[in-house]
Amino acid sequence: MRSLAESSTSADAAGPIPFDNSYARLPEAFYQRVKPLAVAAPRLLRVNDALACQLRIDPRFLESPEGVAVLSGNEIASGSEPIAQAYAGHQFGDFVPQLGDGRAVLLGEVVDVAGKRFDLQLKGSGRTRFSRGGDGRAALGPVIREYIVSEAMAALGIPTTRSLAAVLTGENVMRERALPGGILTRVASSHLRVGTFQYFAARGDIENLRALADYAIARHYPEARLAEDPYRAFYDAVVAALARLSARWMLVGFIHGVLNTDNTAIGGETIDYGPCAFIDAYRPDKVFSYIDQFGRYAFANQPAAVAWNLARFGETLLPLIADGGDKAIEAANASIAGFDDHFNAAYLAGMRQKLGLARAVEGDLELASDLLNRMAENDADFTLTFRALCEAAAHAKGDVDVRGLFTDPSAFDEWAGRWRERLSLEERSAEARRTEMLSVNPMFIPRNHRIEAVIRDAEAGRFEKFHELVEVLAHPFDDQPKFADYAKPPQPEEEVRQTFCGT
Repeated sequence: MRSLAESSTSADAAGPIPFDNSYARLPEAFYQRVKPLAVAAPRLLRVNDALACQLRIDPRFLESPEGVAVLSGNEIASGSEPIAQAYAGHQFGDFVPQLGDGRAVLLGEVVDVAGKRFDLQLKGSGRTRFSRGGDGRAALGPVIREYIVSEAMAALGIPTTRSLAAVLTGENVMRERALPGGILTRVASSHLRVGTFQYFAARGDIENLRALADYAIARHYPEARLAEDPYRAFYDAVVAALARLSARWMLVGFIHGVLNTDNTAIGGETIDYGPCAFIDAYRPDKVFSYIDQFGRYAFANQPAAVAWNLARFGETLLPLIADGGDKAIEAANASIAGFDDHFNAAYLAGMRQKLGLARAVEGDLELASDLLNRMAENDADFTLTFRALCEAAAHAKGDVDVRGLFTDPSAFDEWAGRWRERLSLEERSAEARRTEMLSVNPMFIPRNHRIEAVIRDAEAGRFEKFHELVEVLAHPFDDQPKFADYAKPPQPEEEVRQTFCGT
């Protein structure tokens, strides 16, 4: 098993983007070499300056005509080796043996200031052999949605792909109607998915499956190489990472929308922000995605969906675990059985923080679950309820703001008595408890009605609200009184009931 450094060679690190590619050194069964398709009149919408600096890229280059040409796919930067990655996937439970990057091109990889490797990918950059009849382009709306939500997730501290830049193409794309086109530059610790492994497993290509596993271990979980069974240790690490990620979604009210195996990144990041959304009034059965007709990926179903995807991942590794012997299934089953423990530990720890509980006391999970049940029964806003609890945890007069979020305030009163009894077991001061709670219960999330309003403005050529919303969401735990309206849930006429993929 080679290291990543041994399996890759550095490209032109002296160029404006310091590419150091490795995936393009794997066998060509892994991808198609392809160039992005040029667009008519590219125009920069936004550059993420802080992220660019982290990646050792000068933001001034990205803002220049030469940089915009690279971000739009009109020019290939020195050192870039553009490819479209191959993968398969279960989509709403049905297996498709070939999917792949149908509207995305991986430009290459960079190593950031901390020595961590990242992919740079253009989304909406034209057709590839994986496009399956699609046009390979992206409308501006989905580009804006992914930019806003992925950067908001990063600010919330949730593992996620990032957005480096957004570009207007100067061309329209046809969906239900003609829409302005856009291209997003996405940054990821990798674009390796459960579906990438399924692609080779479905073909019985054990040689390339092993090469992929070795590459993934070297890039994401190098400690697994030291284990007696590196592939079992690799599987254990992926299960743990995605269990923790699932818990983080549940703690902020995030609904992914399309948790297919091709949208499940083995690096443990949230990836592919299509019909994603944050819940307003708490409902565990909430679904926004237009294509999720039967609620497979409803809010409360997400941990089980991720576990199901991980079971499919384990199936691909059976030829490698335990040297492919009789014990492989037993070992893989033991690994996936650990998902619940990892999820429950992360979820309970996070919920204790949200409720101001520093000590671990039996019954804490039941206390949290009862609050959620009462919120669901009383149309209480998920984000604002937990934010208001920060003040209520410091002094009882803060209860008035929490009570106002419940259609029947007495439902909160009964729970609050038991919560305060539990808080009496804590040793911290009320102010210390409030401070920590404010650091984990956001004031601002990317609310659906705000995103849709920004998209409508952008389609009309107005971008001020887009930039403003991105800046507000970069500081989700601060009060920001000037932008207090962004924290408010939608009025009935503003409510967004469905979200769409954009393809």
